[in-house]
Amino acid sequence: MNKLLKLLTISVLVSGCSKLDEKLGSQQPNVGGGGGSISVSSLLSAAYNGMRNPYQDQSRVWASQEHTTDEVIGPTRAGDWDDNGVWRVLHSHQWDATHGFLADTYRELGQVVFTCTDLLRFNPTTQQAAEARLLRAMANFSLLDGWDQVPYRENTGDPYEVPKVRKGTEALDYIIAELNAAIPGLPNGPAKVANKDAARALLMKCYLNKGVYANRAAPTFAAADMNQVITLADQIITSARGYSLGSNYFDNFAPSNEGIATENIWTAENIGGSSSGNVRSRWFCGLHYNQNPSGWNGFTTLSDFYDKFEAADKRRGGNPYPGMTFGVLPGFLVGQQFNGSGTPLTDRTGAPLAFTRAVKAVETGANLEVTGIRVVKYPIDYTSGDNSNNDYVYFRLADVLLMKAEAILRGGTGTVAGPYGNTAVAIVNYIRTHPSRGASLLGSVTLDNLIDERGRELYWEGWRRNDLVRFGKYLAAWQEKPASGPERLLFAIPARELSANPNLTQNPGY
Repeated sequence: MNKLLKLLTISVLVSGCSKLDEKLGSQQPNVGGGGGSISVSSLLSAAYNGMRNPYQDQSRVWASQEHTTDEVIGPTRAGDWDDNGVWRVLHSHQWDATHGFLADTYRELGQVVFTCTDLLRFNPTTQQAAEARLLRAMANFSLLDGWDQVPYRENTGDPYEVPKVRKGTEALDYIIAELNAAIPGLPNGPAKVANKDAARALLMKCYLNKGVYANRAAPTFAAADMNQVITLADQIITSARGYSLGSNYFDNFAPSNEGIATENIWTAENIGGSSSGNVRSRWFCGLHYNQNPSGWNGFTTLSDFYDKFEAADKRRGGNPYPGMTFGVLPGFLVGQQFNGSGTPLTDRTGAPLAFTRAVKAVETGANLEVTGIRVVKYPIDYTSGDNSNNDYVYFRLADVLLMKAEAILRGGTGTVAGPYGNTAVAIVNYIRTHPSRGASLLGSVTLDNLIDERGRELYWEGWRRNDLVRFGKYLAAWQEKPASGPERLLFAIPARELSANPNLTQNPGY
């Protein structure tokens, strides 16, 4: 490879070869080679901060995992939210290798991989190294899940090294080995720090999806892998951290969730008013301009998904939340909206602000501002402004329990750990009928109603695409989307990455 292409590789930001990477590579001496001092703590903080945008921004991992599913649509509202069609093509599965948001997601995940790998050059402590390896494994998992090709650099001190690429099961085996190696050095907690149970939860995702990454079109699920999922679940359930389902479902996502949530395993710390990711986008993206806070009047869910909930299911929302009787309550917003004092709101034309069940990919006419059921998964932080205090949730207990139930259904051996029972139906019903959820008992649990239950429990948390692919439902037709072809089981490798790295190859069908 000539020097020009090597330099191009750096400038195009492939697999973490970014402006950030160049700064690290050019300004930080290699301690092992006798250079000056370096703050590993600062590098680790940079790695944690680097996770924020790809996982919290509404246009990155969340968009790839939610907008491409039956849970989210980003309608064009006349002149609003067109953005050259970037949202429409996600929902309708018509993206290509030039999609800007998908390309940025791939690049920013690569930056996390680079930063964590670079940190390991500077003699970190055992715990610092383990935390960096978990952060890197999480970013690697997201790259594998979406694109099946995971670039990496073995020597971040060489600015001319072209990233190599791991694919499919090779990439997954590497992630599994990294997580197992990291666990002994990780702390038990707290949730805002990369910890042992976070690594176990990610390992559960790895083993549960192992057959998917071997053959996405027709995955198989080995009993041995499912038993690994169950064993890891039991280790989390019996952890000294003592997870439990709390008294209010939405406490997991509240501005004070660091102190009151009892089921969060791993979160990204956001510090209200000063240092934060973009978790506010989870409510800004759907709220109307005339609501408090003033929103962007964009994304909604679909009525078919909303109808999967029973009326009494508290996860559907619409109930008073501590300190809030009216206004923007957490959950789904449908029908007439009110301010904090209970006064009905209007849209900007003076018509009632009443969100409708119906929504189209392209909206026209007089109802532009009210179509679609809006979603507030994270209770609003009214105190901190744009830098919201809600810690972003990566993993929590209910997801672990539902993964255990799925592993049992897919051939694993049921075990007793905690008060949840040893069958899929017992585990699912424990969650559903808990006072914080309030749904009815299911007579049986099948894969078909388990995928619906995962939707009800984990909606808008960034796992829907992963789930639908694993359950064989991602290519199906749903509202405002026809059936799609098997190439859509993967995203296209971004064109700018292909042009920079000859070790990448375009995924089939693009």
